[in-house]
Amino acid sequence: MTTTNQNQQRIAIIGGGPGGLTLALILQRNGIPSVIYEREREDKSHERGGSLDIHEDSGQQALKEAGLYDEFQQAARYEGEDFRLFDKTGKAYIDEVVDEEVPGGHGRPEIDRGVLCDLLLSKIDPAIIRFGYKLDKAVSLPDGTTELHFQNGIVETADLVIGADGAFSRVRPLLSNTDVSYSGLTMLELNVIADLHPDLAAFNHRGKMFALDDNKGILGQLNGDGRIKVYASFKAERHWIEESGIRADQPQEAKKQLLKIFKDWDESLQNYIRYAEDSILPRRIYMLPVGFTWQRNQGVTLIGDAAHVMSPFAGEGVNLAMQDAMELAVAIVRNKDQAKAIEEYEEKMYEYSSEKARESNDNLILCFSENAARKLSDLMNSYLERSNESVPAE
Repeated sequence: MTTTNQNQQRIAIIGGGPGGLTLALILQRNGIPSVIYEREREDKSHERGGSLDIHEDSGQQALKEAGLYDEFQQAARYEGEDFRLFDKTGKAYIDEVVDEEVPGGHGRPEIDRGVLCDLLLSKIDPAIIRFGYKLDKAVSLPDGTTELHFQNGIVETADLVIGADGAFSRVRPLLSNTDVSYSGLTMLELNVIADLHPDLAAFNHRGKMFALDDNKGILGQLNGDGRIKVYASFKAERHWIEESGIRADQPQEAKKQLLKIFKDWDESLQNYIRYAEDSILPRRIYMLPVGFTWQRNQGVTLIGDAAHVMSPFAGEGVNLAMQDAMELAVAIVRNKDQAKAIEEYEEKMYEYSSEKARESNDNLILCFSENAARKLSDLMNSYLERSNESVPAE
């Protein structure tokens, strides 16, 4: 890693997702150089994940700190906040349509992951991103620096290493022996082209659709590119994907087997599987323990899923990654003492991420319990009532 000033701390960010990009951009805006090491040979953010809801109190704050809030507002889809909730019979429990006359909606507009990364990349000096650098291992050296060994054979040394490399982080072992565990939930991700199936497009509407029953779920999410991302979800043993006979390279047969799993579900809900294109991506949902912390190291820290991977049932993943990036960058800018910056960031991050991890785990349990649609409806209505009560009368 090279820098223009020999006295400048060498900062390595492992991972070029939204968290790593946000961190690098905020540091760049404050005149602090860093280098992002991304395992892919090119930006593949448009191929990963679907639509993201960016929260007012976390992800949007980070975008403001990164100088991208106005651009985000232009790209965000507030209509994507629409939400429909059903049980397996097609009975509707929630049918929420955002009032477009209300500025800001519910404070959680949608944006496709690829579009978000494009916004961040548009402002980042491309010279600081190194593609094709997949970290093999990281080694702490006696002088407090860290040696980074990449699979392409290159070895770099950094004064500060930030693991933004996801659930299976290669940086985390420098700080803790704790590893992720399987949550018990398996998802199969599918894609439906909405324009080809107007009946399903009308049923799904403009945002998210959750159908929950029998400890299973069919989740649909309209993306900005016209695809409906579908997640057929259910509790399963850790090795169910390998043992089930469902193969991603045989999508038609896989869809037939999935339809058997949801055989007594309403026809409109089955169409999310029936209409899917020939692309299936199995996903196991992993998590770190709620309240996970690590042994402090002034030369290493973690952000995003590397620090607190959790289930997606609080909608916090990308938001926490971006909030982490903002809090860490601000701490680095504010403190000349790197050890102090790391301590300040981690103590703050432990507090807010633990709260969200607990919420996420509670929601996961609820969504895949008996009578989940009714329970989720009751929870959301209760939250709405509390929110309304907290607003002072005019």
